Amino acid sequence: MELAEGVYSLPWRIEQPENVRTFHPSAVEREDGSLVLVDTALPGHLDGLSDALDEHGFALDDVDLVVLTHHDGDHAGALSALLDETDAEVLAHSEEVPFVEGETWPLKTPEDAERYPPARVDVEVVEGVAISTAAGPLRVVETPGHTPGHVSLYLPACRLLLAGDALTADADGVQRPAEGFTPEMDRAMDSVERLADLDVEGVLAFHGGYVPADEEDVAALVE
Repeated sequence: MELAEGVYSLPWRIEQPENVRTFHPSAVEREDGSLVLVDTALPGHLDGLSDALDEHGFALDDVDLVVLTHHDGDHAGALSALLDETDAEVLAHSEEVPFVEGETWPLKTPEDAERYPPARVDVEVVEGVAISTAAGPLRVVETPGHTPGHVSLYLPACRLLLAGDALTADADGVQRPAEGFTPEMDRAMDSVERLADLDVEGVLAFHGGYVPADEEDVAALVE
């Protein structure tokens, strides 16, 4: 799905015995035709991400930058495999870097479980950092709560928010972050309140996909 000119949702699915789960990383085209990829996939599912890129005429080799919204396995799990296939640089918030690089155990992974392969992070990002794209500046917005260094990405020129897990979505529209997977819910709702200050007309949630929504819809989640 093309959310705006040069901005793509990249849904990929996994079938489980009890249900089918769909995830929604995204990509933003740069002026030179390369891509900024926002989040990856679970370990072992890089092919699904590749297929989603192919539907828009792109390949993994087109990925020049990867921005991780946070370190959870469904967002960072395929990063190591992606870096084996590309020369992409990786950006993440400083508080997420130790989890991604393997210095710290992922917060939501049981200690007796296997974690995803660690991968390098090249650049640490903070609030206000902007990445140049063909769709205008892609701005980093700090939205902690779901994880300590969670970030969302905002495209002012498109009035579009790539929310990561700071918000979810369903058939009724934009929704609060998932409580069962958000250790610091009060902090996460403070982040939602900050997102309500952005001028938007659409939100892409990693869990739930794209929904039309404006700042009033986001503010209503806090109220």
